[in-house]
Amino acid sequence: MPTAHQSADLILRLYELRRDPEMRAARDWFFSRFHPKSAQEVFAQWMGPDSAHYRMVTTYWEMAATLVTHDAIDPGMFHAANTEYAAVIAKLGPFLAELRALARTPHYLEQLERVVQGMPDGESRLDGFRRYMKHKEQQGNRD
Repeated sequence: MPTAHQSADLILRLYELRRDPEMRAARDWFFSRFHPKSAQEVFAQWMGPDSAHYRMVTTYWEMAATLVTHDAIDPGMFHAANTEYAAVIAKLGPFLAELRALARTPHYLEQLERVVQGMPDGESRLDGFRRYMKHKEQQGNRD
């Protein structure tokens, strides 16, 4: 297991990556404007010509989760310092099985899913994110 200092150092490095302007734009798009209704819609975005924002967000959080599942970051510290990763699964979770089949990638976002499943009070937190994203979608429909 990593020391608290090692975990903190990696978490701070991950935070620095999140501050990149392009990453900020991708995160804003993913959480405020991307509201898929089906696995096919997610798959089309993922594989389409404008997939950069989708891929930036999902691969970033899969990478971060991999650091947790491979013991580079203490899970408790990761859960305490971050929340956004759970929102990715709240949004994509209903489609993961079908996405994996469509892409023929059986382990797609598997590390992220494992970390989210290990969250304290995970299901209630996921419900909160689902409500928040539904609110964001409704706000966007009024603009």
